[in-house]
Amino acid sequence: MLPRIRPGLLILAAALGLSGCASVGPTALDDTRLQYNEVVKRTTEQQLLLNIVRLRYTDTPSSLGVSGIAAQFERSQSVGLLPFFTAVGGDASRGSFTAVLPQAQIMGADRPTFSLTPLDDQEFTRKLFTPLPLDGVIYLAKTTWPISKVFRLYLENLNWVPNAQTASGPTPREAPPVSDFLRGVAALQTLQDRGAIVFGLAEQIEQVGGTLPAGAVSAADLIEASKNGLEYRPANGGRGWQLVRRTSVPVLRLDPDALSSPEMRAFEEAFHLRPGITELRITQEALTPFRSALPKDGVASLDLETRSLLQALYYVSHGVDVPAEHRARGLATITRDATGREYDWNEVMRDLFHVRTSPERPTRAHVAVQYKGQWFYVEESDQDTKSTFSLLVELSRLELAGKTGPGPQLTLPIGR
Repeated sequence: MLPRIRPGLLILAAALGLSGCASVGPTALDDTRLQYNEVVKRTTEQQLLLNIVRLRYTDTPSSLGVSGIAAQFERSQSVGLLPFFTAVGGDASRGSFTAVLPQAQIMGADRPTFSLTPLDDQEFTRKLFTPLPLDGVIYLAKTTWPISKVFRLYLENLNWVPNAQTASGPTPREAPPVSDFLRGVAALQTLQDRGAIVFGLAEQIEQVGGTLPAGAVSAADLIEASKNGLEYRPANGGRGWQLVRRTSVPVLRLDPDALSSPEMRAFEEAFHLRPGITELRITQEALTPFRSALPKDGVASLDLETRSLLQALYYVSHGVDVPAEHRARGLATITRDATGREYDWNEVMRDLFHVRTSPERPTRAHVAVQYKGQWFYVEESDQDTKSTFSLLVELSRLELAGKTGPGPQLTLPIGR
């Protein structure tokens, strides 16, 4: 004879049964998505900082991209009733028992798989070495990023004025010229803060080919030219035609009311600009690269020579502090000024980028990595460096995204 099962046991079994019907997915996603997000973000920043430090030591940078995360969640449960025999009421030989013990078991497992792709193929290297295009610089300058930060990071020179060009590669032994550039960019930043400069577009008409006789152009030719973004315009008093193309070119417009300000004069003097100009055309490596070609009355344009992402990373790597022990061992190149004294790279990196070092793990770091027995980190209260680092992270994602073609992948199953 089977004993009566208590109602409480039935309730327990029903509750466990119902919980088994609930979906594990939403709960698992709620518990893990932000954790994965934080880990990917943190390790991406650590990897970038590590590569910047490597460049300061003239070591080769290397990167692994997280190309996929496959998280597998498993849950199993069981409910049972175990017969319990007592000395008073139980008779095992007759197959009867007086009580039962409930048993319940719930097990869960999280088995994520991470796919890591080495970013060292031809496409990655090409993007790493490709200078930022002109429209990329203008786009950044028109955003909320300070123009001084964008120009200091991504310009090699402007109108023949160098921005520590030798710092765009391995650490130079001689101090680079940079003071004129920094003075001009500081004045430009003040003008931007006051709303005295605006980046915009101006229309430019370019003639394609020579002048054609009046009878050589038909109505069909006019329509076909329009389809291809071209236009026929009357020439020679209506006795001929010119085929032209209308394009938009980037320009920097200057507030006429600010032309006499000290900042505008400093900007004009630093970059050899023609005084009184209210619109400067922006070009890329269009001027003759020799100062002997500089017009006596100045130029009416801003000619930019841009850096690649790798050059920008080399540039900011000079904001990395090198411990005295490493300098004594010759682990990093030491730059010297004209007098032979050690050059202070803070003159170039001031208010832009600074990586501190410590023999112990820092407690107040925005991001930190260990390298050659030392900790290198960005101080969490250093807002200038944090904003520059954030810009570099976003630009590296933008410029190096879209990796195509087959390549080796490292897939790591975790938890088995």
